[in-house]
Amino acid sequence: MNDTFVIIWIFLLVVLLLSAGLAFMSVIIVDQGSRYTIEYFGKYTRTLEPGINFIIPFFEYIAHKVNMKELVMDVPSQEVITRDNAMIRVDGVVFYQIINPAEAMYQVDNLTDAILNLTMTNIRTVMGSMELDELLSKRDEINHRLLTVVDEATTPWGVKILRIEIKDIAPPKDLVDSMARQLKAERDKRAAVLEAQGKKEAEVLVAEGKKQSAILEAEGRKEAAFRDAEAREREAEAEAKSTMMLSQAITRGNVNAINYFIALKYVEALKEIGSAENQKIIMMPLEASSLIGSIAGIGELAKEAFNSKQTSSAAPKPPATPTAAE
Repeated sequence: MNDTFVIIWIFLLVVLLLSAGLAFMSVIIVDQGSRYTIEYFGKYTRTLEPGINFIIPFFEYIAHKVNMKELVMDVPSQEVITRDNAMIRVDGVVFYQIINPAEAMYQVDNLTDAILNLTMTNIRTVMGSMELDELLSKRDEINHRLLTVVDEATTPWGVKILRIEIKDIAPPKDLVDSMARQLKAERDKRAAVLEAQGKKEAEVLVAEGKKQSAILEAEGRKEAAFRDAEAREREAEAEAKSTMMLSQAITRGNVNAINYFIALKYVEALKEIGSAENQKIIMMPLEASSLIGSIAGIGELAKEAFNSKQTSSAAPKPPATPTAAE
């Protein structure tokens, strides 16, 4: 009886251990950023998502553990012949991400090698259809064309190509030297053109300044001539008015007016004599003493003209009877 009881306990213990082992084997924990593909007797059945999952032990098993994060692949350096027969060396980098784990594992064998070879082939195709100058100046266009072609080709594999970047384009050394000389010649040409343009603009500005100066100078001379003419006109008017007043005074028989006229001419003659370059000593004639009397006559004439002006502005009065003295 005791032996039977022991055997039963051992059997129950074995069953319990087997059950615990099976339960442990049926629980699968998938990490975040990963997917597991499950096969049932060699046939793909489903994909396990992150978290706790259950499988049937001994019948189902994990076939592939797929990384769903963004992955980076270096494209090794290779030689490319451009359309203008220039030999260059090119390398790059590919950023991709697995979108469908089942297609990535079962639609293509060795996914990374397939993406690498596809990228290298398309680099030679795209860059070989362009000239060297285009390759050096249009990297963004090259990257875009490569991304479009490679992403379209890898779509059936459950892969998304995120970016393709050309890291380096290395032309031969002699070609680099030729490009440097060409660049130097181009910059020298540009500098010469800019210098010529600067000289031209400077000459234009100088000519424009001279033109403006000549215009302003001509306008100044015109204004000065106008002012001189106006002054001469005013002087002629004053002279004419003075002559007319003298003539009227002389007509009336005013001796002071005659004296003023003679004294004026006498002073002008003395001025010309005194301004001569070869005259150091001026001999005054005896008649010069009469000049003082003429000057006194000028004062009387001015007084008479002033009184006449006041009389004409006042109310008219009957003429006075001349006296015997007058």
